[in-house]
Amino acid sequence: MPRKKTFKVAILWRGDAEARQAATPQNNRFYRIFEELAAVGIDAEPAVYDEAFAEEVREQLLSADGVLVWVDPIHQGKTRAILDPLLRDVASRGPWVSAHPDVILKMGVKEVLYRTKHLGWGCDTHLYRTTAEFGAEFSRRLQSSGPRVIKQNRGNGGQGVWKVEHIATHTGAAETVRVLHAQRASIPEDLPLQEFMARCEPYFAWGGTIIDQPFQPRLPDGMIRCYMGTDKVVGFGHQLIKALIPPPPEGPDSPAAQPGPRIMHGAAAAPFQALRAKMETEWTPQMIEVLGIDRQSLPIIWDADFLYGPQTASGEDSYVLCEINVSSCFAIPDQAPAGIARLALNRMGMQE
Repeated sequence: MPRKKTFKVAILWRGDAEARQAATPQNNRFYRIFEELAAVGIDAEPAVYDEAFAEEVREQLLSADGVLVWVDPIHQGKTRAILDPLLRDVASRGPWVSAHPDVILKMGVKEVLYRTKHLGWGCDTHLYRTTAEFGAEFSRRLQSSGPRVIKQNRGNGGQGVWKVEHIATHTGAAETVRVLHAQRASIPEDLPLQEFMARCEPYFAWGGTIIDQPFQPRLPDGMIRCYMGTDKVVGFGHQLIKALIPPPPEGPDSPAAQPGPRIMHGAAAAPFQALRAKMETEWTPQMIEVLGIDRQSLPIIWDADFLYGPQTASGEDSYVLCEINVSSCFAIPDQAPAGIARLALNRMGMQE
């Protein structure tokens, strides 16, 4: 009887040359994924990446059957401008890549909030493609509909996400806004609206667009991170976040200003079954149709971040999508690594 093929997967994350030299399946934060891949018979190896040795990484990836990627859009000033073309090239030569850069550009950018705003997870979302559009429309919208949240198209860790609130001014005075950056340790700042909008102009060069959503008043109730393995929920994380909430009088570095821990739950957790049903039976199928993504191209692991929206007349919660994470979805629930391994094995088996 012929021996069953052993598949090889490269797990790619960002690091320097020393980290690449020292990396083993056991000495990094992805060790549980390495363990579960091994448990289903997959040979997994670290693939630490940096632009300085990109060609070396390319050759390594071409020797694998598949690549699992965990690299943020922005990290200490570095972007994926070199990595994404490299991954496209690798994928075109045979190995599957999750998440593929082309899928990231559909799912893992803030523009998805605009393109899917008509789904049940959407809200009053607008998109600006030019500084002229931003200048012509944002002030009017801010004055007529209350505080807004501005988001650059690509980013992570709260970079380029701002709460913006109109401040009443005297007749003839420059329009003034109060802004709060979503990055940790930020404090509110009052400044002329035109000055803030000029600050946002670089976002058009980097991400191509700016997204504009209403501020969600139930933000203090926390954020629900819905973890997905392709099109099925593999777990949840609930966290009392502090981004876009003004710090207490003790200051932005005080204990009271820090976010709470993310409490992980399995897919069957009772408080989130309504959200699970929506994600699996309605919103994810609708999303892939709107975005033109086939099911097999969905990332093996991704997540959708939800804030609580208004309660219904009967007291049930609604949910508002605030972000989809595809580029680097981690940390993950305890149950997720086994799901990732099964999905990876299935994906490679389909390619035989």
